[in-house]
Amino acid sequence: MWNRMDREWNDSQPIYRQLRHRVVAMILDGVLKEGDPLPSVRNVAAEQRVNPLTVLKGYQQLVDEQLVETKRGLGMFVKAGARNLLLKGERQKFLTEQWPRVAATIQRLGITPKELLRAAATGRLSSKKTREER
Repeated sequence: MWNRMDREWNDSQPIYRQLRHRVVAMILDGVLKEGDPLPSVRNVAAEQRVNPLTVLKGYQQLVDEQLVETKRGLGMFVKAGARNLLLKGERQKFLTEQWPRVAATIQRLGITPKELLRAAATGRLSSKKTREER
């Protein structure tokens, strides 16, 4: 499961936070579903070549956010309602933190709504404007 993810860590934030973000992405993408167990701390630490305490700290954030629950002797599991809770929070976070920067860039570059819709449909933004958009 973890081998599907980029194993590279960046220096912009602590590894435990990056690990938390990876688990969140897996929940949002449906890789981890409600009731699914999280990979064991030891396995993740070995596969990702990080300290087990780092993995535990990332997992603990998920527990604190009530996205994951610990079942004594069994491990950690994705809680019911975790995906919906994440969707609500991540959507709001995107709209308040990321969208203003994206919108400013769109405006600065003069990208039209038509170009954005085409880019969304094809998965990329065309660098050339069509004659009708110029």
